[in-house]
Amino acid sequence: MKILFIHQNFPGQYKHLAPALAAAGHQCVALTLRVKEPTTWQGVRVLPYSIQRKQGGGTHPWLLDFDTKVIRGEACFNAALKLREAGFQPDVIIGHHGWGETMFLRDVWPTARIGLYCELYHRSDDQHLGFDPEFQPKVPVAESLRIRLKNINNMVHFPVADAGISPTYFQADTFPEEWRRKIDVIHDGIDTTAMTANPDVRFALPDGSEVTRQDEVITFVNRNLEPYRGYHIFMRALPRLLKERPNAQVLIVGGDEVSYGARPPKGQTWKQIFIDEVRGQIPTANWNRVHFLGKIPYDQFTRLLQVSRVHLYLTYPFVLSWSLFEAMSAEAAIVASDTGPLKEAIRHGENGLLVDFFDGDALVSECCRLLEDVDMRRAFGQAARQHIVQNYDLQTHCLPRQLEWVNHLASLTPQPVKD
Repeated sequence: MKILFIHQNFPGQYKHLAPALAAAGHQCVALTLRVKEPTTWQGVRVLPYSIQRKQGGGTHPWLLDFDTKVIRGEACFNAALKLREAGFQPDVIIGHHGWGETMFLRDVWPTARIGLYCELYHRSDDQHLGFDPEFQPKVPVAESLRIRLKNINNMVHFPVADAGISPTYFQADTFPEEWRRKIDVIHDGIDTTAMTANPDVRFALPDGSEVTRQDEVITFVNRNLEPYRGYHIFMRALPRLLKERPNAQVLIVGGDEVSYGARPPKGQTWKQIFIDEVRGQIPTANWNRVHFLGKIPYDQFTRLLQVSRVHLYLTYPFVLSWSLFEAMSAEAAIVASDTGPLKEAIRHGENGLLVDFFDGDALVSECCRLLEDVDMRRAFGQAARQHIVQNYDLQTHCLPRQLEWVNHLASLTPQPVKD
C-alpha cells in the first residue's frame, strides 16, 4: 500500500507503526512541520510543509484555537496538492487530527481511507472543566463555551474519518457515541525489553553525585511542571515528605513551559511559583535533596525510572502519560491520583496505590508506607510490570494490533466528501 502519515511533530505517536509498515514493504510518506528539508527516516520518506499564513489579529478569542487549526489544515492541504501533482495517491492516510492538519485531505484524495488518532474530545462538565477548584476561570459559563468551541476541529473531522484509534478507554470514551463507534482502543505501546528493572543502575545527579538502587529515590515526572499534572499538589506535599524521609532523594523531571491548561501570570512559571510557595517551609539541608532535572535525554530518563523506589504520578481527568506506563514497566512502585485515566492502569492495593488527587497528606502517607514495606513495594512493582507486559507491550500486543487496525482501515469504503 501507499500510506501517508500526517503529524506536525512526526513521528510522534507513529514512531513504531510507521517504521513497521515501511519494513513490511509499504510505501510510507509523512508530512510534518518538524523538518525543513526532505529526508528519510527508518524507511519513511519525510517531507516538510510550512505555514505561510499568520493568525488573524481580529479573531474572536474563543476561535483562536480553531483559527490555528484551519491555518495548519490549509498548509497541509497545499502540501498534499503538490504530492498529488507529483503522482502520489495514498491508499491510506493516518493522521493525528488534533492540530487540524488532516482537515482537508479528503478533498485532495477522495478515495483514500483516513484513520485518525483520537486523543481527546474536550468536555466542559464538572469532571473536566471544573475539576480543580483552585484554577477556575473568571467566568465559568463563558469558559464552557470556549471549551465547546474547541471541539469544532473534532466535529469537522468526524465526516472525514473512516476509523479512529485511541490509546486508552478513558480517552476514547470522551468522544460522542457516533465517534466512539469508529474508535478502536490500542495503546501506542511500551518497549518493555528496554524499560525493565536494572539492579545495577546508576543515575548521576546535577551536583556530580550518584544514586543507585541502594538509595531511597522518589521520582516525579511531567513533560512540563504544571497543575494539570498535579505539580502544585506534589510541591505542597514536599515539606512533609522530606521531613518524614530524611534519607530520600527526590528527582523531578519536567520543563518550565505549559503543555496543558492555563498559563501562569506573565513572566512567571508554574515551576517557580510553587517552589516559592513551599521553599520557606523546607530547611536547606532538606532542600538539597530535591533535584530539578529539567527535560532529560531518554537514556537518562530510563535510568531515572530504573533507580526509582516510588514513583508519584498525578493528573487531572485527561490524557494518560507514557511515563506512568514506563515507570510501571521498570517495576517502580506507584502512588497515583484516583482519577479517571488511572483506572485502566492501577488496581489499588494490587499493582499500586491510589489517593485523592487533592490529598497531599495521603500522597505522603502512602509513599512512606511503600518506602517502609520492602515486600509490598517489590510485589507492587512486579505486578505493575506484569500488567504492562500483558496489556501494553509494544512487540507482542500493541504493534500487532496497530497493524491489524491499518489493514482493517484499508478494507473500508472511504467516506464520501460532504459539504
